[in-house]
Amino acid sequence: MSDKSEQTTLLDRTWNSLRQALRDIGSSRRSLDAIDPRPDLPDNDAEILREQMRACLEGRGGEVTARARAAALGRAYLSLNTVGRRRYLHILADEFSIDHAAVAAAVEEFRSAETEEERYRCEEALRRVLEPPRMALLTQFNALQEGVKFLVDMRGELMTLVREDPDLRGLEADLKRLLASWFDVGFLDLRRITWHAPASLLEKLINYEAVHEIRSWADLKNRLDSDRRCYAFFHPRMPDEPLIFVEVALVTGMAADVHVLLDEQSPVEDPALADTAIFYSISNAQKGLAGISFGNFLIKRVVDDLSGEFKNLRTFATLSPIPGFCRWLHARIEAEGDDLLTEAEIRSLEASGIPEGDGPLLARALAVEGWHRDEALAGALKGPIMRLGANFLLREKGRDGRAADPVAHFHLSNGARMERLNWMGDASEKGLRQSAGLMINYLYKLDSIDANHETYTAERKIAASPAIRSLAKG
Repeated sequence: MSDKSEQTTLLDRTWNSLRQALRDIGSSRRSLDAIDPRPDLPDNDAEILREQMRACLEGRGGEVTARARAAALGRAYLSLNTVGRRRYLHILADEFSIDHAAVAAAVEEFRSAETEEERYRCEEALRRVLEPPRMALLTQFNALQEGVKFLVDMRGELMTLVREDPDLRGLEADLKRLLASWFDVGFLDLRRITWHAPASLLEKLINYEAVHEIRSWADLKNRLDSDRRCYAFFHPRMPDEPLIFVEVALVTGMAADVHVLLDEQSPVEDPALADTAIFYSISNAQKGLAGISFGNFLIKRVVDDLSGEFKNLRTFATLSPIPGFCRWLHARIEAEGDDLLTEAEIRSLEASGIPEGDGPLLARALAVEGWHRDEALAGALKGPIMRLGANFLLREKGRDGRAADPVAHFHLSNGARMERLNWMGDASEKGLRQSAGLMINYLYKLDSIDANHETYTAERKIAASPAIRSLAKG
């Protein structure tokens, strides 16, 4: 999506509430109309913006006027192009940050405090100067009807800008802390989304789905049928915006093929007869809430909900992608070539009809268009791909010793166990590109979740079935 279209979308989402806030400002409107900056926020327009920010911080005119100024500042941001927004954000980041000289002075006062009362007073003063003024400005947007969503989207834009403009990191971190306090899981509502939900909400599911693309309304209806479930977390200040949602299939036995779960032509089963709940897609819907974790609570809440509704359910598991596998695999092939393979795997691949050429056997095999449909070639690749996939999941580590694959880290952190690796679990273009078609079941065994969570988070020990460990050994 282009910058222009992103700007238009954000403007559409918040314009009505900001306009309503401006209607309430009464006699203050004329002064606030001055915040009508040109799209790229030239210097003289930026100075007007600074003055209104200072007025907000000083509380000039009382609470109603402060609310109106916050609405006007929000409207100004929405009216800017990419260059103007960057300049707006730099004003907040550079000019309304922590006063380091004041912090140093407060620290010295604390060090020189002699009595308990003096230390308490100095601690309070230090807390005040460690809070950047921009936090008060950002918090004022919370008073607007769509102010929380406005700030979530603003952080989403900041996260993109920070990659090339590190001077904005402090502002992004402040905004993350603010949102984390507002989006504590205790404030969130769990709701089941059905086919009878408002069309606007259903359309958001289509747009936000990040794992398995929803191709049509018929596809979505199939995912919301009686033997399927979709649950989402919502925030009271964003009642029409899902924060994160999970799609569940109620089936018999542990699913191994996502295409079967998504098949619109498959018969609808009686959910009361299902013994397994398969979590096959979990999507974060708000980019601006990245890094604010509530996905683990979502799964546990859904398990509780389903257990109460269907007494026959005994197994709770995922059918998950392995998005980092192929990137890791190709790096290993480039570094080690055919040394990655056993002698038996080399013989099998050589006999499978791989075209002649230079380069490692695995690289040449995976480069064959439609290799997964070639029975001989796919058969020769299954052994090494499954073995290397298990090794990647069990032994490859990222920062802090966590599992390198982000989906694995998510489920292991939640207390799941690596249960079964599935060959050609996802033979879509995306599935082949990311994981050579592999998918994995993570098992949420209710009496082991807490112990698995503790050993992984404290010691980075991965809970895995004997079948997965055996695959890794080859």
